[in-house]
Amino acid sequence: MATFLYKLGRLAFRRRHFVALIWVALLTLAGVGAASAPAPGTTSFSIPGTEAQKAFDLLEQRFPGASADGGTGRIVFKAPDGEKMTDADNKAIVAKTVKELSDGSEVVSVTDPFTTNAVSKDGTVAYTSVKYDAPGMELKDTTRDALEAAGDEARATGLTVDIGGDALQAAAEPGAIGEVIGLAIAAVVLVITLGSLVAAGLPLLTAIIGVGIGVSTITALANALDLGDTTSTLALMIGLAVGIDYALFIVSRYRGELAEGRDREEAAGRATGTAGSAVVFAGLTVVIALAGLSVVGVPMLTKMGLAAAGTVVVSVLIALTLIPALLGYAGKKVRPAGEKRKRRGGDPSEAPEKSAAQAKPGLGVRWASFVIRRPVAVLLLGVVGLGAIAVPASRLELGLPDDGSQPTSTTQRRAYDLLSEGFGPGFNGPLMIVVDAKNSDDPKAAATTVTDGIKGLKDVVTVTPATFNKAGDTATITVIPDSKPSSVQTEDLVHAIRDQGADVKADTGAKVLVTGTTAMNIDFSQKLTDALVPYLALVVGLAFLLLIVVFRSVLVPLKAALGFLLSVLAALGAVVAVFQWGWLAGLIGVEETGPIMSMMPIFMVGVVFGLAMDYEVFLVTRMREAYVHGESPSQAIVTGFRHSARVVAAAAVIMMAVFGGFISSSESMIKMIGFGLAIAVFFDAFVVRMAIVPAVLALLGKKAWWLPRWLDRALPNVDVEGEGLRTQDDLKKVGDADPDEDRELARV
Repeated sequence: MATFLYKLGRLAFRRRHFVALIWVALLTLAGVGAASAPAPGTTSFSIPGTEAQKAFDLLEQRFPGASADGGTGRIVFKAPDGEKMTDADNKAIVAKTVKELSDGSEVVSVTDPFTTNAVSKDGTVAYTSVKYDAPGMELKDTTRDALEAAGDEARATGLTVDIGGDALQAAAEPGAIGEVIGLAIAAVVLVITLGSLVAAGLPLLTAIIGVGIGVSTITALANALDLGDTTSTLALMIGLAVGIDYALFIVSRYRGELAEGRDREEAAGRATGTAGSAVVFAGLTVVIALAGLSVVGVPMLTKMGLAAAGTVVVSVLIALTLIPALLGYAGKKVRPAGEKRKRRGGDPSEAPEKSAAQAKPGLGVRWASFVIRRPVAVLLLGVVGLGAIAVPASRLELGLPDDGSQPTSTTQRRAYDLLSEGFGPGFNGPLMIVVDAKNSDDPKAAATTVTDGIKGLKDVVTVTPATFNKAGDTATITVIPDSKPSSVQTEDLVHAIRDQGADVKADTGAKVLVTGTTAMNIDFSQKLTDALVPYLALVVGLAFLLLIVVFRSVLVPLKAALGFLLSVLAALGAVVAVFQWGWLAGLIGVEETGPIMSMMPIFMVGVVFGLAMDYEVFLVTRMREAYVHGESPSQAIVTGFRHSARVVAAAAVIMMAVFGGFISSSESMIKMIGFGLAIAVFFDAFVVRMAIVPAVLALLGKKAWWLPRWLDRALPNVDVEGEGLRTQDDLKKVGDADPDEDRELARV
């Protein structure tokens, strides 16, 4: 591996014009494809295998033309104090609004609240529902404008009017200011770490090119592959972070090779062969974690994972080829590591012994030495501290965002609150019961049995009469719970209806299915919970095998996996404390607390595991390299920190800055993901990898690098440490020696 990448790095350095042209051409091609691609439609959300999805599919078959996936709008009216919506003037305003909405080209139906019992018991709140023949995200701008105009006209009369539903759904604001600030912080860290603006600019430039290719490709394929906005946002988030970090490691190693006196082409080749090997395996762990999301069985999550994984692959390829090429263009503008210090303090080569004695160890070396002296204390403090932060994760509540999680400044949230005020908290989460009576002798009797049974359950406010399709073999029943959609009581009601459905099927032969947004959310959360353990087993298992090959050790990969579990649990605990409990929520602009997004745990497991293994590979490979070259286990730890601690810390700060930039997004899901990933990187890089890992390695000593002989012989030698390159150095030295000595050394 190291030898191949060494040759690749030298080739890219020499053929820099050709390499740069290829990447510019790919970026241009992706940009043209994105610009010429048709606008993406709405992203379909399906959960194959769940009861809610089966019921939804059945409705589309048995109720053709009902536009089951069509957009909806709900205009909510509230009368001024002292008035009621049933007053003649207010009824006239509502009637005019209904008539105006009915003229829309995409409108299927508009309900009259006074004929559909859509007025609250006290008469102060009423609503009209608008059904469209196209999904909410695919509605024309003129249709949305007409809906808003109707609400504005009614509001001008003195009524309180707000609009809910997905008809006004639009792409989330990306929080560009936060992302720019994140990139600015990353740039400052790069300048401090690499010592020059040119060197710092290379990782930023290559990361932007990689993300540009990845996101543009996603945009070009969005319509054909049904990719949503969140897919490109995730690819942007992950691509920026890993793209900057991977380039940083190679540029940093390049400067180190220059400091050892190698010419620039040789330094580029060796940096690509050594740090590039770590980049390849670190990238593989991220790709495994992201692509592994496919095992969950949710198409949306699969597409997000594969798209982000593809962007990571592009970032790895750019780091291995474009970075060496750009180093060739940069020439002497990228200086050797420590050159400034040498100029300030004189040439250390003139008095090497004095220099070594007077040289003050860096912070990384001092910290590693401290951990080696106090491994037990550091280990206990790290484990106990992360364990305490992880405690809130035991109270994790899952759900999907709805209008109730929107900021209070939005009309969707105000409409949600008005409906809760007028009709009860469960009104915003109705359950749709589908009675498949095709195999029943008396479909109407079966539907009546279902209706009567549901009325006898707890937490039920309203049960509407059954509505049959034209064939008379399928009926729908709407149930209004007494509790809000995300409550445990509503979830218990869904399970109770399904349990009762088993008895109905045994008695009448009719199947009872529960669907609707609330039921879909419950099934989605359950599906993700059920998939978490198999996903962990697959991803951690594959990465464990990969790390055994990299480190040629059993205990080091095991320690890496256990450390990851600590960091991800602590990150989930922090997410629960902020987004569910509301601790310090105001600091990051969280306006509404509530259940954690259902996909957050499994998503964090996938992404954080890949990123955690990045730091493990970059830090521990230098320790492994030192140990293989003859240093003691303790000294190898210090050497690893001397060479890698500063760069790993810089990489972690950069990732935190990039992820933290997405906290400013108006989309609650993006905000939560940005915060969760940023805090997870902090825990994993600075607590697990910088403290717990060296403490464990110090306690294990030589046992840390133990590998059974049979396994050592069976594993391929990937040479991440660059031993093959060191051998080439030795052969070159042999070639410069006396011919007789050459033959003897070559034989040895």
